[in-house]
Amino acid sequence: MSEDSIYYGDYLQLDKLLDAQRLESERAGDLKHDEMLFIIVHQAYELWFKQILWELDDVLAMFGGEHVAEGDMGRVVARLRRIVEIQRLLIEQIAVLETMTPIDFLDFRDHLFPASGFQSAQFRILENKLGLRRDDRLLFEGAPYTERFNEADKKRVEASEEGPTLFSEVEEWLERTPFLEHGDFNFWDAFKEAVKKRLDADREVVARNPNLTDEQKAAQMKDFDLTMRQYEAVFDPLKHESLEKTGQRRLSHRAFQAALFINLYRDLPALQEPHRMLELLMDIDEGFTAWRHRHAQMALRMIGRRIGTGGSAGAKYLDKSAERSRVFGDLFNLTTFLVPHDDRPDLPDEVIESMKFRFQK
Repeated sequence: MSEDSIYYGDYLQLDKLLDAQRLESERAGDLKHDEMLFIIVHQAYELWFKQILWELDDVLAMFGGEHVAEGDMGRVVARLRRIVEIQRLLIEQIAVLETMTPIDFLDFRDHLFPASGFQSAQFRILENKLGLRRDDRLLFEGAPYTERFNEADKKRVEASEEGPTLFSEVEEWLERTPFLEHGDFNFWDAFKEAVKKRLDADREVVARNPNLTDEQKAAQMKDFDLTMRQYEAVFDPLKHESLEKTGQRRLSHRAFQAALFINLYRDLPALQEPHRMLELLMDIDEGFTAWRHRHAQMALRMIGRRIGTGGSAGAKYLDKSAERSRVFGDLFNLTTFLVPHDDRPDLPDEVIESMKFRFQK
């Protein structure tokens, strides 16, 4: 090899990487075999968090301008899909950690206090960049989630709260969606009429059903009224705003409408990539929720009802945190407002033509 050739170990800095495992049990003169596994799994998590942040920052950069170039949408989808695949690895790594028995963990657990996974600055920055808000988080023993960081990490994490988030960028992108109004055609007037026709047809089926009692019919009619009231917030900005104030909606009215439109007409060429992106955002939300729940079950298996090494309520805290950490909950709620293909309003020919690929005839 020539002197300027790149050597595998040097390129990956393996001397540093493989020398980065410091066993606290060994330092205390009481070496415990499974502490090596514990360290390597958590170091691997931090490397994957770094990669997710790398992908996420690239997506944020593409969304950072006044417009998102159509050519960038494929890259956005590719970056988000990679994050989803990494999440699968995060969950699978827990199975490797569980080859360590609870007693094996207890053998060195006392050496770890008060260090805790809650002090992963990278993961907190990742959550913030996705769009998790401070008010969405559980208090940590009555204190903010940043309380247990050292000063340097605390500044980094708090700074990430002030930067752009994937949620805010996607919301602004959705608000710029064209096609919702076109000339004399107002999609939402047509969609509202389609919903009303569907519900009226369903009411008629219930009213004529000889197998239902009067009480059962009355109950189902009441359900139809409740369903229609849910739909009204789709059409009425003020009703949507009231749902935002109570925490039942987070996306703006315009962004929510756009996301619904994309889902309804996802088979049109111009909306296929946007729909894939919305699906991947839900996959990412779902992936981190699944990882948090899986982590909670692992903690329960390892330490039972003991407190965590950082002083939290352990598995119970992790489970509660999982339930409050969704960022794109509104996208999951969209299915409430979908209608069958045949009930969708017919779009004007000009709108359909504008959403075809240019070479299509």
